[in-house]
Amino acid sequence: MLPILRSSEIRKMKPEERRRKLDELRAELAKARAVASSGAPMDNPKKIRELKKAIARILTIENEERITHRRRKR
Repeated sequence: MLPILRSSEIRKMKPEERRRKLDELRAELAKARAVASSGAPMDNPKKIRELKKAIARILTIENEERITHRRRKR
């Protein structure tokens, strides 16, 4: 079972850590999709959904920080 990534945990991460985690999650999602498309029974059918949500959370927080950073520059 995947540990759920909470927004507060993601915000505490350094940008490099987030990038690494994002790469890990994307690789894991690709593997899960390959297993699902092969027709083999999945261990956890919700895994793909959870991975997609975790990726979306990281990207959303990165985008929020990018916007906040731009506003502070002005």
